Amino acid sequence: MRLLGIETSCDETSAALISGNPSDPLVTLEVNTVASSLSLHKKTGGIIPEVAAREQLSYILPVIKETLGVSNPLAKKPPIDAIAVTVGPGLIGSLLVGVETAKTLAYLWNVPLIPVNHLVGHIYASFIQSRNKKEVVFPAIALVVSGGHTDLVLLKDHGKLQWLGGTRDDAAGEALDKIGRLLKLSYPGGPAIEKAAKNGNSKRFLFPKPMINSNDFDFSFSGLKTAVLKEVRAIKQLSDETIADISASVQQAIIDVLIKKTLNAALQHKAKSILLGGGVAANQKLRDEFKLKARRYKLDAEIFVPAASLCTDNGAMIASCAFFNYKPVLWKNVYANPQLYFATIES
Repeated sequence: MRLLGIETSCDETSAALISGNPSDPLVTLEVNTVASSLSLHKKTGGIIPEVAAREQLSYILPVIKETLGVSNPLAKKPPIDAIAVTVGPGLIGSLLVGVETAKTLAYLWNVPLIPVNHLVGHIYASFIQSRNKKEVVFPAIALVVSGGHTDLVLLKDHGKLQWLGGTRDDAAGEALDKIGRLLKLSYPGGPAIEKAAKNGNSKRFLFPKPMINSNDFDFSFSGLKTAVLKEVRAIKQLSDETIADISASVQQAIIDVLIKKTLNAALQHKAKSILLGGGVAANQKLRDEFKLKARRYKLDAEIFVPAASLCTDNGAMIASCAFFNYKPVLWKNVYANPQLYFATIES
């Protein structure tokens, strides 16, 4: 089985080809093409939805052409069995570009169209074959941590997901972006803070770790952002050393909360696998400390973290998600309540 995945939920335009056998625990990534309008958003310190959508229009066909290796994707049906496309959540203008393109291609090629939830797609980046990749064993706990979302999900099996908790205000990535702006670092804030933190002292500033000891799986990072704002205002003149120290302290506070909540969820639900996904999961310190602290918890669970290129938005994760939750729909029904065609999300 071979799928084309299309992802246009925000500022990345991506198309990918994955293949696999229904009996295989992992899929093989053949091609993953990504174009980004990030350079434009750096100038404004954040994503402007209208700009992102216009760039999606410019990129979508060239990205699909490169992925398929053809000059005219409309001329002949490629050797694929279905098309998967992100239908949300995301920026409505950007999403429409991907959805309308996928609908047109599915109609022309007469192949099934599979709508995919963007957040669940991030989870399925861990089901893409990589060197020495082990098989994901259920039940699994997934942490989806990105600029717009911080969620913990229990996977009982493919198509059987239970949402355990999420952020009550700012997502982890959103907090990093806003704190990066306070420190006058480049956008996006996450990678800039990670870079600055390498030269910093994480113990100089004792920032709060919101909800780290709560008896639930919810998150909150707005208080951390406010604490940094107060510190920055009090210091007034920020030296490079101070910026590095604040960055290291902020990064450590967020990492500590994410890891403790996730490992507690894994213990409570006796998880056999822990999956990380989303842009923040590309943070190397988060990856390293997850593995270190998991050993201290004495968990009988394998930790899966996708390659950094598969943590940010990409078509490969969308195609992978569709492969394991294959429920084709008619192209004209893609807007008609997608959750009915996808996995059952239990609250």
